[in-house]
Amino acid sequence: MALETRTWDPVERLSSPEAQDAYLEAAFEDGDPDLIVAAIGDIARARGMTEIAASANVSREVMYKSFRQGGNPTLSTLSQVARALGYKLTFQHTAQQ
Repeated sequence: MALETRTWDPVERLSSPEAQDAYLEAAFEDGDPDLIVAAIGDIARARGMTEIAASANVSREVMYKSFRQGGNPTLSTLSQVARALGYKLTFQHTAQQ
């Protein structure tokens, strides 16, 4: 009997704002830019890619292309989508190492 598998989609687990916040926080803690971009895309898909794209004033196609694993959104797109998702991009100075 063959083992049946299916692709894991994180969107299935991102139904609450708390889950989305924790997911994004974990991606930032990891620090991998590709993972961060993909996490933002997953959250946008969980909330409705079409609605987020419209709110961000970005085409749906740009959203899908930019916020997938290996995507490379412009700073403008990243900022607009973050705002549409209710996040604010900030920089915080850390102590010198």
